Amino acid sequence: MTSKMIRYILIVGILLPQSLAHPGFFTSIGQMTDLIHTEKDLVISLKDYIKAEEDKLEQIKKWAEKLDRLTSTATKDPEGFVGHPVNAFKLMKRLNTEWSELENLILKDMSDGFISNLTLQRQYFPNDEDQVGAAKALLRLQDTYNLDTDTISKGNLPDPEHQRANGNLKYFEYIMAKEKDANKSASDDQSDQKTTPKKKGVAADYLPERQKYEMLCRGEGIKMTPRRQKKLFCRYHDGNRNPKFILAPAKQEDEWDKPRIIRFHDIISDAEIEIVKDLAKPRLRRATISNPITGDLETVHYRISKSAWLSGYENPVVSRINMRIQDLTGLDVSTAEELQVANYGVGGQYEPHFDFARKDEPDAFKELGTGNRIATWLFYMSDVSAGGATVFPEVGASVWPKKGTAVFWYNLFASGEGDYSTRHAACPVLVGNKWVSNKWLHERGQEFRRPCTLSELE
Repeated sequence: MTSKMIRYILIVGILLPQSLAHPGFFTSIGQMTDLIHTEKDLVISLKDYIKAEEDKLEQIKKWAEKLDRLTSTATKDPEGFVGHPVNAFKLMKRLNTEWSELENLILKDMSDGFISNLTLQRQYFPNDEDQVGAAKALLRLQDTYNLDTDTISKGNLPDPEHQRANGNLKYFEYIMAKEKDANKSASDDQSDQKTTPKKKGVAADYLPERQKYEMLCRGEGIKMTPRRQKKLFCRYHDGNRNPKFILAPAKQEDEWDKPRIIRFHDIISDAEIEIVKDLAKPRLRRATISNPITGDLETVHYRISKSAWLSGYENPVVSRINMRIQDLTGLDVSTAEELQVANYGVGGQYEPHFDFARKDEPDAFKELGTGNRIATWLFYMSDVSAGGATVFPEVGASVWPKKGTAVFWYNLFASGEGDYSTRHAACPVLVGNKWVSNKWLHERGQEFRRPCTLSELE
């Protein structure tokens, strides 16, 4: 390859538009794995370049050894040496031809192949935004999970297997200390209550939402009393005698009572998960939110993931999953949004938010013409080694990812009013790769249907 061609490729590589690359590598672990293969390819190319340079140097060494022997012999008796006609001819030939060949060998650039490959691959490299985003993710993980600088700099992250147990232990120690303090100052509290009226709506253990959110992410915020826990059950669910589930009912587990959060176990197979992921990967784009003022879709720092939308019309597996949601919930999915598939990035998260539109957002779903989001169905399509829980700061609920399961809750009351206790968040992924998919079901089409979990609407 000529030097002119190399310069051309370099210029094209520099001026190549950013749109050819995947923007926001740091927002999707799934797409970030492509970088591993890119770097591996470059390492192979680099080794080929090194081998070429070594072969070239070996040839130069052979030249040097041969010429060293000849000149050593010739300098012992120069006149006698050139007096032989063959030696004289070879000397002329070496200086006139062979030294030029050696010069060309030395000047030969063996890096052409490597530089060309590097230039072509560079268009798919992360940019400054990715590097800054990954750095901010480390700070976010450090803050959320209370990691000291030395721990995170050495990569010694907490043992994922004991993360929740440690969190529960801290919580129970906190409860015991709190009860001890309460008993000690009971008489003082009673006298204070007689003289100082309580402010309405302010709980005694009030904490800012951010603090509650981070505590729940660490597994420290469980608030359910034993009496409430006894009312949570596991059961087999046949979808109101749905023929598909009479012989093989779905496995249900109550995760929380108010709002009622139900987990369905073994509800999506590994094969179905892989098909959904394969369909979504080429379409993954940086996740956005709807600006409540302008209505425009925009990226934000508090939602670090990439998402894609899949229609039931394009693949029978997606259609089958949609019908499974309809059969188990009793809600019409024909007015639901398409299946959204999301993959979280480095420290991937989605801070506390509502799925439904509030009163100050009357036009949020106007274009859909299907009313508000009545319910949310969320599939967990991967296990997460550490972090990545779905938490509800308002009530203290934490739901942890488990591959093949799904959780379901209603966002609206029977009156159509929004249930503000469903405000939830996706905790930062500390270790692992988190894949989820969700279905937002809307009000329209549910008027004459019988939901399978009526107790939530009563």
